[in-house]
Amino acid sequence: MVLVDTSAWIEWLIGSATGDRLAEQLPDQADWLVPTMVQLELAKWLTREAGEDKADQVIAFTQVCQVIPLDTDIALEAAEACRTQKLATADAIVFATARARGATLLTCDGHFEGLPGVTLLPKVKA
Repeated sequence: MVLVDTSAWIEWLIGSATGDRLAEQLPDQADWLVPTMVQLELAKWLTREAGEDKADQVIAFTQVCQVIPLDTDIALEAAEACRTQKLATADAIVFATARARGATLLTCDGHFEGLPGVTLLPKVKA
């Protein structure tokens, strides 16, 4: 199972050099975890940057993956990650969701560097 962070989604969607590297590591949709927090961030970014039609298409894609809602267990784990790892709330929710599901977190976000279960692909310049 792989949880693809919003930063990795964006790189993949814009077809950047980093996105091309990420594409090799993207799982089949059945093994792709999508927290509702990532859906929120994607909908926000896509509506602003690419329009509502593109946002609708990507959210439809996410719904074929395994969508993981924020529940109490994940919220409490995220609160702990905020405290111990100094993560922002959204990042902590994503990290806690991956941990709760035993998934690898695939990200381009340096805030996750060195954390267990994280595959970090830093952004590369084109």
